[in-house]
Amino acid sequence: MMEFLSSEPMRLLVSLVGIITFVALNAAYLSLLERKESAWFQRRLGPIEVGPLGLLQPIADGIKLAGKQIILPEGVDKILFKISPVMISVPVIMNLATIPFSETIVARDIHLGLLMILSFTSFNVMGIMLGGWASRNKYSVISAARVVAQNVAYEIPMFLITIALVMVTHTFDLRETVLLQSGGFWNWNLFNFGASPLMPAACLMFFLCLLAETNRSPFDMMEAESELIAGAITEYSGMGFGLFFISEYANIVVGSCLMTILFLGGWNCPFGLFPGLHWFLIKMYCIIFVVIWIRWSFPRIQFYGLLNLSWKIMIPLSLAHLLLTCVMVKIW
Repeated sequence: MMEFLSSEPMRLLVSLVGIITFVALNAAYLSLLERKESAWFQRRLGPIEVGPLGLLQPIADGIKLAGKQIILPEGVDKILFKISPVMISVPVIMNLATIPFSETIVARDIHLGLLMILSFTSFNVMGIMLGGWASRNKYSVISAARVVAQNVAYEIPMFLITIALVMVTHTFDLRETVLLQSGGFWNWNLFNFGASPLMPAACLMFFLCLLAETNRSPFDMMEAESELIAGAITEYSGMGFGLFFISEYANIVVGSCLMTILFLGGWNCPFGLFPGLHWFLIKMYCIIFVVIWIRWSFPRIQFYGLLNLSWKIMIPLSLAHLLLTCVMVKIW
């Protein structure tokens, strides 16, 4: 019996259940955090009726969403319309399976974990694009076109920054990347001026790419409620809409985890003491807090301004950072 419980299939099953539970809880309570945070900024209360301090509001919303009928509008491409929510949710689970939350807590320790996450992140946009195209709705089609242009524009600087970091760490292994940053915040890649004086700027650009890749304000061109109703997911209802909703918050978690690992030392303590899971979660949720803070503090920018920011500013800067890193690595 003990051999079966410790077997590889059982370990995979436990990891899968744990990841799905983690994704569901984060999607539920990050939505509550967003509503509470927006209420704080706007000097109101937010959800307070369901449960103490409104803590049961996400559960009530989930039950309501699960009970809604899934409607297939007339004229949609039924196969693509049904597949799209699955296409956008599965890559998130695959990404979280490779994230090392501590030196021992990781579902699958993959030596090419960073490369895998970047690959599945690129695959994510296809689900949104096909969902908008299959809906046969003019607003959804416009949103799908915007999403493709936006993700192509912001994946380039993200990849260039990541390549520069790989040149510094000499590994695609996320666990090894964190171990190389142990000893205190002065060893974090964010402050690794010996590799590149532009490292803080690279971290900021990576954060902007995170906002764009997860379709968060001020880069939320996928929805743009004032222009495109609900964008690519306008025609979705019930749990079809729910999967898109869950995947959005799960992608924010994945992006925050990746930024924590690449720039902020992962589970390492800023002062070189008592590393562990708690430090990883503190850093991750601080980044998520800032992501939500930005949404309720800055207006959505124009679509052309969004593309100009990437092609005219961020891509040249990330190329300069990559070239400077090449020179510094060669020298040192």
